[in-house]
Amino acid sequence: MANIIALADLSLPELDVYARLTEAQLRSRVEPEKGVFIAESPKVIASALDAGMTPISMLMERGKIEGQAAGLLARCGEIPVYTAPREALAALTGYELTRGVLCAMRRPRLTDAEEICRGASRVAVLEEIVDSTNVGAIFRSAAALGMDAVLLTARCCDPLCRRAIRVSMGTVFSVPWAVLPGAWPGDGLPLLWRLGFRTAAMALSTRAIPIDAPALRAQERLAIVLGTEGDGLRDETIARCDYTVKIPMSHGVDSLNVAAAAAVAFWQLRKREF
Repeated sequence: MANIIALADLSLPELDVYARLTEAQLRSRVEPEKGVFIAESPKVIASALDAGMTPISMLMERGKIEGQAAGLLARCGEIPVYTAPREALAALTGYELTRGVLCAMRRPRLTDAEEICRGASRVAVLEEIVDSTNVGAIFRSAAALGMDAVLLTARCCDPLCRRAIRVSMGTVFSVPWAVLPGAWPGDGLPLLWRLGFRTAAMALSTRAIPIDAPALRAQERLAIVLGTEGDGLRDETIARCDYTVKIPMSHGVDSLNVAAAAAVAFWQLRKREF
C-alpha cells in the first residue's frame, strides 16, 4: 500500500526530482547508473507501468488519491506519494500538473541501436531534433503509423524528458528507440546500410523524388531520416542518403513542421497495410 505523505514543507529534498533538478540532472545525478524520468498524467503513468517501468515516488493533488490515481496507487506498492492542493503543487513545480499527477521512475536500460533494428522494416531517424514537443509528436505518429523503431542522433532531445513523454501520450514506452552510436552521419549511415536499410532523407532538393514514388514503398527495409527544426537535414546527410524525398505541396508552401512531415512520411511509406 502506498505511503501517503501530506506536504507541509515544499523544500523537502525528496521533492527535488519534481522541482529543482533539470532534465540533464535527472539523467545523470539521481541514481547515476540508471537515472530518473518524470511521467505526467494517469494515462501516461499507466503506459509506463504497462511497459515495465519502475516507480520511485508520486506527486499528486489530494483529490486524485481516491479518484483518477486510485488504480495507479494499487499498482505501485509502498512508494511514497506526496500530496498537496493544486496551487501548492503548481508553486512547487512551476506548472499546472496535467491531470494532477506526476510519477518519478527509474530510467530503463539503454537499448542498442543495432539490436532494435534487426527485425525492423521501417525506422525513423531523427537528426538533432531538439524540441520536446516535436519529439513527442513524432513518437506518437511512429507508434500509430507503423514505424518499428526510432533512432536518434546524440544531440536530439531526450525522449524521456517530461514534455516529450506527455506529448507522445506514453508511446515512448511502446516504440523501441535508441541513440545511434558514434558520429552522425559518418558512423550512423554505414550502420543502417550494413543492416540492410536504404535511407530516405526528407528534404527540399532539386534531386528529390516525391514521397509517393513506387521505388520507396517497394523497399524491404527503409530508414526515414528527418532533420532539425528550421535548418533541416545537414547537407552531408542529404548527399549520402540513398534517396532525397519531398512531400508535394500547394499554395506556395515549401515545407511542413517536422512532426507533421513525419506523420505524412510514416503513413505513405509504411510497410504493412492496416
